[in-house]
Amino acid sequence: MKILVAVKRVVDHNVRIRVRSDGSGVETTGVRMSMNPFCKHAVEAAVQLSEAGQASEIVVVSIGPKASNDVILTALAMGAHRGILIETDAALETLAIAKLLARVVDEEKPDLVLLGKQAVDDDSNHVGQMLAALTDRPQATFASEIKLAGTDLEVTREVDYGRETIALPLPAIVTADLRLNTPRNAALPMVMKARSKPLAVRPVAEFGVDLTPRLTIEKVSPPPERAAGRTVGSVAELADIIAADINAMEAI
Repeated sequence: MKILVAVKRVVDHNVRIRVRSDGSGVETTGVRMSMNPFCKHAVEAAVQLSEAGQASEIVVVSIGPKASNDVILTALAMGAHRGILIETDAALETLAIAKLLARVVDEEKPDLVLLGKQAVDDDSNHVGQMLAALTDRPQATFASEIKLAGTDLEVTREVDYGRETIALPLPAIVTADLRLNTPRNAALPMVMKARSKPLAVRPVAEFGVDLTPRLTIEKVSPPPERAAGRTVGSVAELADIIAADINAMEAI
């Protein structure tokens, strides 16, 4: 089985997000970047399938500037076999990303495509579903467990009422939830070894996809600062405050 994993470079989840002074977006200059956490779970799932002898090749693809090589290198150090960078400095919308990935799927013809369920920079949760539609493949989103069952894939999904398990025929698209696994840390020797693995850098223009934005961002602003909490001396005092707040709300 051949697996394609899509990964995204985002602001590191430990970094405090700052909005640009002109309100045009989130500040990324001079900010630590890393692989989107959900994408890391997708890579780990692919590597575990490979280690179990159920996957023969793992190809990792990322779309972004040249610096996105670092997240591909991380995936290669975790155990992926080769990488593809679709290089562009443009801020792409989710539909354009899905169309580019569909071209890669058409070229690589993987049996399974794994993605993070969403990226923590925009939380769109679009690309996996759009890719499934564009490639006409069955999909399972929010996966917390993946098993290969003969020629089918058995996927347990996180849903509003708990969990459900479904069977998908391959080839298929699956998006990873945080409960899917615990991603491994790539040790320095593995990172050094990963540098010798194949990594193809291809310009975005090579794919012939219309990247024209369909949305206009008018302004990005940080959320209002939270009011400081209050310390009370007793449960009775807290009850009086709550009752007063309720009465004030009912009077409005």
